[in-house]
Amino acid sequence: MRLLLLSNTTGYQANAFREAAQRVGVPLALATDRCHVLEDPWGDAALAVRFNDPEHSAKTIEDQARKTPFTAVVAIGDAPTLTAALAAERLGLPFHPPAAVEACKNKWIARERFKAAGLSVPWYKRVPADENPRELVSEVPFPCVLKPLGLSASRGVIRANVGSEFVEAFHRIGKLLKQMDDPTQPGAQSDNQPGENRPQENLWIQVESYIPGQEFALEGLVTNGDLKPLALFDKPDPLEGPYFEETIYVTPSRLPYSVQSAMVATAQRAVKALGLTNGPIHAEMRLNDNGVWMLEVAARPIGGLCARALLFGRQRMPLEELIVRHAIGEDVSKLEREEAASGVMMIPIPAAGFYEGVKGVEQAQRVPGVHSVDITAKLQQKLVPLPEGASYLGFIFARGNSAMMVEEALRRAHGCLRFQISADIPVVR
Repeated sequence: MRLLLLSNTTGYQANAFREAAQRVGVPLALATDRCHVLEDPWGDAALAVRFNDPEHSAKTIEDQARKTPFTAVVAIGDAPTLTAALAAERLGLPFHPPAAVEACKNKWIARERFKAAGLSVPWYKRVPADENPRELVSEVPFPCVLKPLGLSASRGVIRANVGSEFVEAFHRIGKLLKQMDDPTQPGAQSDNQPGENRPQENLWIQVESYIPGQEFALEGLVTNGDLKPLALFDKPDPLEGPYFEETIYVTPSRLPYSVQSAMVATAQRAVKALGLTNGPIHAEMRLNDNGVWMLEVAARPIGGLCARALLFGRQRMPLEELIVRHAIGEDVSKLEREEAASGVMMIPIPAAGFYEGVKGVEQAQRVPGVHSVDITAKLQQKLVPLPEGASYLGFIFARGNSAMMVEEALRRAHGCLRFQISADIPVVR
């Protein structure tokens, strides 16, 4: 038995999955999109692939499997999922089908499938990124939300209430997409020459009518098309724009049981509409007087360090171990999340600049209920807030007897932290 893990080189979760595989007793092989020139630069014997070229990467994995066969595939992060799906298809291993993963990665395709399945969808339209936005204003319902077709984690998502804001947001997203296609720019998606194997999603911007209401996230595992909900997270901070920076996740949800059931049922319909079959999913949705609205479903587990907020069974099994056991064919259907309430705060970047340090971490860790404060920003790291940015300063974790207690602990701990951010390029001494 041998597990293949596909992960970005910089992925937070890779170490957690290594540890989970060790606890389960299954050998783990890593495939990442690292440097192809240096031989094994990280010293972990990982297979070098390119997630921006999933067909070629899947063939590379298939060739490797002839030498050292794999019995299961897991992917973390959005970029590796299509490569994982194609590789699993070639090897005859359980995973979400490639067409389903592509639908998850493309907001327009997802909307089309949700609409065909009878799910509630807003008015939406995809527009070429090089279109003149002034010619579109007359047909757009306001307020609206503009989104890059293929990005995640609220990156590039902007609300516009009037025509002038729409034009400004459209140009801003277009500039971001051009930067991502330029290998000389921070945050570029590949090390290719400009335009080489450019993801088609980066050629489009999606415009949707704004969906009011509170936002929620659902973590789940899919087995043969059936969704097992693992946790329903409340997002207590209002996400109303102009940008949509996620901060606090708290579970269990404080919604009435009947409403939670409706949200799970809607997520199951979305899973079926997209064609997802085997593996973890992370779904985002909104709730208002008109019911449940699916925002998107990702064919991967929750990102960053957020999985640390979830423990399962009497052994308090971490999410990564649950996913590994599911991937190798174990029955995990009876494992439920711990009884305690838990939550995580993704610490937002308050301003652009360079990270110079933080004070108050020890004070934050002493807040009742808080069990961990992890600052992931590195000294002198360039910080880019939303909508262009794609990272956080760190994570705060809390547990308690109720979701309200957990939320209060996270807010108190965040209030203890004082970040130093310099607007100037730091001088290296």
